[in-house]
Amino acid sequence: MTRPDTGDRFDDDDYPAYTVGSAAEMIGATPAFLRALGQAQLIEPRRSEGGHRRYSRYQLRLAARARDLVDEGTSIEAACRIIVLEDQLEEAQRINEELRATDPPTE
Repeated sequence: MTRPDTGDRFDDDDYPAYTVGSAAEMIGATPAFLRALGQAQLIEPRRSEGGHRRYSRYQLRLAARARDLVDEGTSIEAACRIIVLEDQLEEAQRINEELRATDPPTE
């Protein structure tokens, strides 16, 4: 029996490895909370062949951040917006650093 090459999956933050139950347990939330994040369009889990939700490590980090914000009293909708803006800012800063590294200022 030949096994598929799974080496890349262990390091892939986007690989949908976690069921809704295990994902909820990992972040200390309920499956309903994860579904609410999906309805708020923060995360969109992939579906298994059987139609079950599967979450990636990246999605779980976002969900854990949302849980922290909600635990502090922020609404789910506001928490999701904050996380999207934080993610956009992080990406803009990364791009800015790359551009500075490839095109140093001239004097």
